[in-house]
Amino acid sequence: MLVLTRRANESIVIGDDITVTILAVTPGGVRIGIDAPRDTRIHRAEIVVAVSDANQAAVESSADDSAERALLGALGRVRQTP
Repeated sequence: MLVLTRRANESIVIGDDITVTILAVTPGGVRIGIDAPRDTRIHRAEIVVAVSDANQAAVESSADDSAERALLGALGRVRQTP
C-alpha cells in the first residue's frame, strides 16, 4: 500500500486518467473528489461489503428454498410460491 501525505487542494494522479483531490480536512473526516472516466466504477468499501453480504444471504436463502422444495416434492407436497 502506498501511503502519501496530502493537504487540502492537493491531488494524487492514478494512471493516466484518474485524479484524487483532497477538498477539505476536518476533525470529522477528509472530503475527497475523484475525477475519473464515467465507465470507472467508484464505490465506498462499506457499500461493496454490504452488497456482497446481501448477495451471499440471498444465495443461501435460495439454496435453502431449493432444498425445501426438493424435500416437499419427494413427499408429494410441493409448496406453492407467491
